[in-house]
Amino acid sequence: MNKLISFFVVLIMLAILSSFFLFTVNEQETAVKFKFGEIIQAGYEPGLHVKLPIVNNIKKFDKRIQTLDNKPERVFNTDNEYLMVDYFVKWRISDVHLFYTTNEGLIAKANTNLSGVIKNALLEEFSVRTLDQVISTQRLELMQNLKALTSTKALDFGMEIVDVRIKQINLDQSVNESVYNRMRSERLAEAAEHRSNGTKESINIKAQTDKKIRIMLAEADQQSAVIQGEGDAEATRLYAESFNKNPEFYAFVRSLEAYKNSFQSGSGSMMVLDPDSEFFKYFKNKQ
Repeated sequence: MNKLISFFVVLIMLAILSSFFLFTVNEQETAVKFKFGEIIQAGYEPGLHVKLPIVNNIKKFDKRIQTLDNKPERVFNTDNEYLMVDYFVKWRISDVHLFYTTNEGLIAKANTNLSGVIKNALLEEFSVRTLDQVISTQRLELMQNLKALTSTKALDFGMEIVDVRIKQINLDQSVNESVYNRMRSERLAEAAEHRSNGTKESINIKAQTDKKIRIMLAEADQQSAVIQGEGDAEATRLYAESFNKNPEFYAFVRSLEAYKNSFQSGSGSMMVLDPDSEFFKYFKNKQ
């Protein structure tokens, strides 16, 4: 029984002593070893590591992704408008030695330094873009540029930028009314331009249509004249053939047409002719 108690006492003493000479780093952490307040080793991997009591002290840091989510930043764009930009930044420790020396080992201090970096990047990017561009056409490009600019500066603080996102962009309340009026005027001018272009296009289409109609009518008149000419020529040919076959009958038919046109004209005119004239030769009774 005494031996068992002694065994447990020895185990407890070893555990206590190991806590002075050993330290552990889990998968979510990294660590820095100090010797009398001076960094002698940094960036420990997960596992069990050795230290000297009194001489060394250990400071651990969370190496998981951190979030900087400040209140919206006020920036000035190329349209001379003040915008309120709501954003967040995802980052993590990349160089724990540099992180400790530049940020005093404090997450809050790191976020403060990073806030200054992202503010300068926002001012730089928004100063060359309009409101329409940052809201729609260039939003993705804007965030990519912000990440690139911020990543370069963040390395000086031992930090790696994982992502930069724009959550919301609003007009500053002090300029909302003036911006609304300006945008309304721009849209009205754009609508007037579209109406003007539509009117011009309508006139052009109508002119082209009228031109095509005139050409079609002219071609139809020409074709009609050709067909009529061909018909007259054919009629003349038939009359000639008929005359050659029976000249007397041809003369009789033509005289009947002349009688018809003369006596049924309805003009009320009077015509005086000699009864023995050639015109009345078919009225005479020939035996």
